[in-house]
Amino acid sequence: MARLPAWPFIAVSGMTYSLPPCEQPSSAVVMRRYLLPLLLAYPVLAIVGDVTHRQIFPLIALLLLATAFMLPWLLTRRLGAWLSWLTVLAALVSSSLFGFADLLLESVPILVSALLAIGFGRTLGTPEPLVARFIVVLEGPERLAQPGVARYAREITWSWTLLLAAQALLLAVLLLCAEHAGVLARLGFTSPLAVPDRWAAMWLHVGGYLVLAVAFVLEYGYRRWRLRHLSHPGLHDMLLKLMLHWPELMHGKGAIS
Repeated sequence: MARLPAWPFIAVSGMTYSLPPCEQPSSAVVMRRYLLPLLLAYPVLAIVGDVTHRQIFPLIALLLLATAFMLPWLLTRRLGAWLSWLTVLAALVSSSLFGFADLLLESVPILVSALLAIGFGRTLGTPEPLVARFIVVLEGPERLAQPGVARYAREITWSWTLLLAAQALLLAVLLLCAEHAGVLARLGFTSPLAVPDRWAAMWLHVGGYLVLAVAFVLEYGYRRWRLRHLSHPGLHDMLLKLMLHWPELMHGKGAIS
């Protein structure tokens, strides 16, 4: 597939020059520089959109989230990745014009949790549960062969599957049952569980992600305790590697042969 030209560029008098390879930022540097701001801006814009009821804020929030998710592919500079991003942009603008951007934004946390639950769960029936793939990518296949590690990987994959499935169910209930802004209220039905709009919005756009972040940190600490006879990569390095290798992890590439 065709690639976009290497970047960054310097245009002078109609001519284009690329910086020397030593001056071009690596994918890891770009991920570290841009991914976190994108993810942090998303919930802020989501809450602002919920308070102001203006479509522009959920539109921008959705675009930032899509960009963060697609960043590893965009950094490959492949034309197909950027065409996909433009297609997503066009779809989001269309949803905003028809007044559906806010509802689409509120559905994102449910979709994220459900897709992650499926992503973890579908690997449980294979020889390579998803956490085992993480271990192989981060620490090499020899780590997975050490006593107790493969069993631990399967147990934690089960734990993430159940947590994410429960999270998706809870978020769906909140979206349906929010007192005035919920789907049931919008359709003219009385909610059987009237959840205050503010609390529903806060959990949909912030609380749910905080739970996953806390669970990740707790699992990292538990892993270091349970497998304390082994050395472990730092939390920051592990997060960066996971972000960089997420596409191949989800497709089983580079994991257990």
